[in-house]
Order: sequence, then structure tokens, then C-alpha cells
Amino acid sequence: MKLDEGHNSHLMTFSEFEGPPECAKLKQMATEAKNRQSKRNSAMDPKDRKILVVDDDPDCLEIIAEALSWDGYQIEKLDSAQQAIELTQLWKPHLVILDVNMPDRHGADTLQLLKEQDPFLAVMFISGNTTTDAVIEGLDAGADDYLPKPFDPLELLARVRTQFRIKDLSDELRQANEKLKELVDIDDLTGLYNMRSIYQRVDLELERGRRFNRPICVVMMDMDKFKTVNDGHDHLFGSYVLSEVGKLVSENIRNIDIGARYGGDEFLIMLTETNKDGALIFCERLRKAIFLNHFKNEEDEIRLTASLGFAITKPGDQVTDARSLVRTADLALYEAKRSGRNCVRYTEIEVAKTSLTELKTKHAAKAETPVKTETKLYDEKLSKSRKKAV
Repeated sequence: MKLDEGHNSHLMTFSEFEGPPECAKLKQMATEAKNRQSKRNSAMDPKDRKILVVDDDPDCLEIIAEALSWDGYQIEKLDSAQQAIELTQLWKPHLVILDVNMPDRHGADTLQLLKEQDPFLAVMFISGNTTTDAVIEGLDAGADDYLPKPFDPLELLARVRTQFRIKDLSDELRQANEKLKELVDIDDLTGLYNMRSIYQRVDLELERGRRFNRPICVVMMDMDKFKTVNDGHDHLFGSYVLSEVGKLVSENIRNIDIGARYGGDEFLIMLTETNKDGALIFCERLRKAIFLNHFKNEEDEIRLTASLGFAITKPGDQVTDARSLVRTADLALYEAKRSGRNCVRYTEIEVAKTSLTELKTKHAAKAETPVKTETKLYDEKLSKSRKKAV
């Protein structure tokens, strides 16, 4: 194998290849395609595209890689399906061109494992089996395209570009959906979560806390005398203050914590991987940050305080759910308000060893008992009253 001289020195000649009969025509097509390459301009910018080529025929590997190099793609070549699975996990290719009949693993099995790693990975089958049944089987297995051997390298490049166009549209749509979900869940004023999904998130963390025997803490915070902001200034300044408070919350929580606007000037923060002392330190730090902050926007300015209350579960708690945890934190907040505002109060929820399923079962059993008991007592009282009447 030699390299051509001159302008197209990066292109390989195929005159010295000696491969199976099905590659002979492919070599001829590739040579003709190389001569036409200078007349064609690529419609995509491929420099950031990664393509993994998997084929047990070294001649076909070289020919496919050569054609792909004309468009400037990043290319890796392998002759083992198992190695392809391992490399895909590390290298993260955007497209895999896979021979269906690999000696170590069938293409359909390899495809399934690749899709398990990355459901959005584009996979193109290539095969010398050009029967309709083989093509249908490959596409039904989940392949994004099926290219029979031998093929024109220009057709290969056109199909590759098509796959990238489809993938780009799919990625854009997925990102748009994620952005839309984020807009639905995020409060546009503070940049924190809104209450649409917060209870579900708290329940998920409670379940994780039960699995790993860890406490979960919910903090409720309310801005003290916030009505004076709107009354003494205007609602635009009030919105500015809330947005600044949202920033202070975001700056003081960790990536594993969740901050949300509960409603109006109330905020909810869920702390994970912390104990009572850590939660108390966090609340004091946030309270002081608000106390020391000078809220100023053009001619309007004000200083404010905040009251905080938190509730924290203990390791081993099996029954506390999101709503009861938030309700308990809210009661601690009310206690902070009654204590003069600008302070922190907390409640530790006592450990309940009974599981949620056992609790529901016991509750269902007890639900029938009071009715029977009340009826029995009522009958006894009625009987006694009748005896006295006689």
C-alpha cells in the first residue's frame, strides 16, 4: 500500500490490495471515486465526527476508512465486535459502521449491546448478504441503515452524511425537549425549581436515604416583612429582590442539594448527605448572607432578613414522606417567626421503624375496628337505657 504524491497525498492507492472477490469491484469504485473527489464539496463539517469501523476483512476496513478520510472524519478501525463494544464505551463514537457477520459476535447482538450503552448511537450495518430478508432483519434489529457489499464509496459517504443529519435533528429535538422540561420545572424569576416537581424529588431523596440509611433535611425559608418591599417601592423591585434571594440560595447550596421557590417569598431547600449540625450551619450561613446583603436596584434599595425552619429525618426512618417532611419544616419556620424572626428553628423527626407497607396494612386493619367498637358500645348503651326504662 502506497500514498499518492501531490495534492491528494493523503489518499491511498488500491492497486496493491489483494482481497476476497467481493472487494475487487469495491477497489475499482474507490479508485474512480478518488478521481472525482476534487469535484465534490462536503455539505458538512466533519472534523468533530467520530466513526468506528468494524469489519473482520482488513481490505474492506482499509477501503472504508480511506473513503471516510476523504471527508475528514475521525476514524477508528477494529476487527473484533467485542473490542468495538469496549471502545465505544471509552471513545464515544457518533456512528458505528458494523459488519453483520463478525466471527466473534453476530451483528444483531453487538447492536443491542451498543444501544444499551448509548440509545442514540447511530449504527450502520454492512454485509455481503444482499437478500431482502437480510436487509429487513438488520433494520428490524435496530440498525439505522443497511449497506450491501460491494458499494460505491461515494454512496457510503452520502449515507454517512444522511445519518449525521438525522442524528443532528434528533439531538436538537432531544435538547429542545430537555430545555422545555427545564422551563416547566424552573421558576423563571429565581432560577430555582418551582413546586411542580419538588415533592417527587423529595420523595426520591427520601427513598435513597432509606436505602443507604442516611438523613434527609428540608429547609423552609420566608423573607421577613416582605410586604414592605412592595408597599414601600413597587412590584418590579420586589421581583428583583426575589431574584437576588434566588441567587443567594444557589450560591450557598451544593450540587447535590435542591433549591426551590415554594411560592411568593417562601423558599424550600432540600439538603442531602448532611446531619443536623450541618443543616444548622447551612441555615445560619444563608440567614447571615441575606442579613448582610444590600438589595439595591437603581434608586430602590432595602435591607431584609429571613426566618428559616428545617426538619430532618433520622437514619432508619421508614415512613416519612415528602409532604409530611415539608409540613414539619413549615411548622419549624412558624416557630422561627414566633421567636422574633431572623433566626433558625428545627425539628428532628423521630425514627419510625415500621415500613410504609406495614403501616398501611395496620392502618387498614384499624380502620374497621373503630366502627365495630363504636357500634358495640352504642348497642350496649342502648341496651342499658332500655333496662332502666323498664
